[in-house]
Amino acid sequence: MIGMDLKAIFFDRKAVRSAVDRTARRVLSRFGAFVRRAAKSSIRKRKRASAPGEPPSSHTGLLKQFIFFGYDRDRRSVVTGPQRLNQKVGDAPAALEHGGVSTVVEGLRGKRRKRRVRIRARPYMGPAFEQERPKLPAMWRDSVK
Repeated sequence: MIGMDLKAIFFDRKAVRSAVDRTARRVLSRFGAFVRRAAKSSIRKRKRASAPGEPPSSHTGLLKQFIFFGYDRDRRSVVTGPQRLNQKVGDAPAALEHGGVSTVVEGLRGKRRKRRVRIRARPYMGPAFEQERPKLPAMWRDSVK
């Protein structure tokens, strides 16, 4: 025991912590990408409106185009969802997911008018998360090296 380095016997905390952090970022980012892909593939681009309870239809393609994911290093979590577009009225992505009231702007430039509409829930992010969640334990298995 004399002359033996005690650090060699125990884990190097900094090395273990950085390996776990690196792995968490990689695994959770992959999971966020899978949820994003599942949500985007559930949204169909078509003219007619979807039925309540089904994933929404995307008439212009903007809803599918603006679904992103990001890893939050401070909380060690991933956030996946639609980005809010540069609109001054309404919050359509949240109203589509949970149902609620949104403001719609109608008319041409000179004769615009706003009206509030009730939107029944057309969830797409929650079902995408639930679809991918069973795959998460397999992603963590043997991931810290």
